[in-house]
Amino acid sequence: MPPLRRSSARAVSAARTVRERKDPLEDEARFLRSWFERPLVTGAVTPSGRMLARTMAAYADPNVSGPVIELGPGTGPVTEALIRRGFDQDRLVLVEFNPDFCTLLRRRFPGVTVICGDAYRIRETLRDRLGSLCAATISSLPLFTKPLEQRFELLQGAHDLMHPGAPFVQFTYAVVPPIPAKCEAGSYTASRSNRVWLNLPPARVWVYRRPEPKAGTV
Repeated sequence: MPPLRRSSARAVSAARTVRERKDPLEDEARFLRSWFERPLVTGAVTPSGRMLARTMAAYADPNVSGPVIELGPGTGPVTEALIRRGFDQDRLVLVEFNPDFCTLLRRRFPGVTVICGDAYRIRETLRDRLGSLCAATISSLPLFTKPLEQRFELLQGAHDLMHPGAPFVQFTYAVVPPIPAKCEAGSYTASRSNRVWLNLPPARVWVYRRPEPKAGTV
């Protein structure tokens, strides 16, 4: 029990330091500028709100071994929520396409691994970078800007890097799921959160898991 308390204390201390360094208005300005420059890449005009970030991070279990992949972290609101959740920074692997955001993330979270690359090519981008199966993948990517086939490929690629049953977490502003909730092939299951009304605009979190293999199957 004492180690857990020390871990929680470290997480609170680290999160407090991060919060003190952040300027919400400056982050919104960065997002808006990035959206104007690359609307199909950034996908949102403001960072995820604190309640949405907390909802996404809640699906990742710090007691499960391995790294946590975060796709499209932007200015880091979900990263901060994961740290508050109890993850040490050295467990977090962030994949961000925008070089300016990468620079900001490295400065804001000096203990995390920041990879400037294409999250949609997750296998190639993270090849030889993880070391073990992952505990979760948390995504803030604008999936609706990509064809459905590419979304499926991303989901399957992420599941290949994670423990069986580990969550792929994705938020959306839309009323329909970013990846279909039903899979005839049975390669994943899907569940959803309640709508997060305190986020602007309101959002919902979808969680996709690859079922653990049944005993006696290969």
